[in-house]
Amino acid sequence: MGETDLHRDAMFRHIELLKAYYCGQQVYVTGDLLLYYEEGNPKKFIVPDAFVAKGIAPGPRRVFLTWAERKVPDVVIETTSKKTKKRDVGFKPQLYAHLRIPEYFMYDPEQDYLDPPLQGHRLRDDQYVQIEPDDDGSLISDELGLKLIVEDDELQFYRMDTGQRLLTPAERAEIEIEARHREEEARHREEEARHREEQARHREEQARRQEHKARLAAEAEVARLRAELELLKRQSK
Repeated sequence: MGETDLHRDAMFRHIELLKAYYCGQQVYVTGDLLLYYEEGNPKKFIVPDAFVAKGIAPGPRRVFLTWAERKVPDVVIETTSKKTKKRDVGFKPQLYAHLRIPEYFMYDPEQDYLDPPLQGHRLRDDQYVQIEPDDDGSLISDELGLKLIVEDDELQFYRMDTGQRLLTPAERAEIEIEARHREEEARHREEEARHREEQARHREEQARRQEHKARLAAEAEVARLRAELELLKRQSK
């Protein structure tokens, strides 16, 4: 079933963020990939929007075979919508719980049916229990070591060890460009302030020179008047 640009972009962004997060580790991150879970039965498959499988080598795969990988995903993130909610809320969590996938998250980017728009479940025994959100609506993923939260209408991921937000290469480049612009603006403001300071010093120096010149002129005038007064005194004797 086709999805909107918003849902597809969100799904691919989640995959890109998690791939960058696990870069260089034995962790496979993918999404929108056929996941077969019953050997010999090609009808038994599911297509998670994004999933993380720890402890196996990364790299391209045509499909994910749980019996060949000897592994099921540790975390699944579904970018859900009204069109997919029946499967995302009903069939998929039942299947994921049956497969014993430890954590399952749902995110509604349009916020048009899922309330709250981010929900998470953690496997306990053979069933999922809802992950209780913090006061800000964020959810902690024990499997990922990340905090998930909706900010500015996007699902964001924060590292629990450093508090840093995960960024795609494009987002990182944009932030670096903005930081350079702010640095250039700060440098420009500093140069303007320095220029104004130099102008103020120049005006102050001019004022001192004019004051000194006026004082010398006044002293010269006083001396002239004194000389004339002395001359008049001598002439009057």
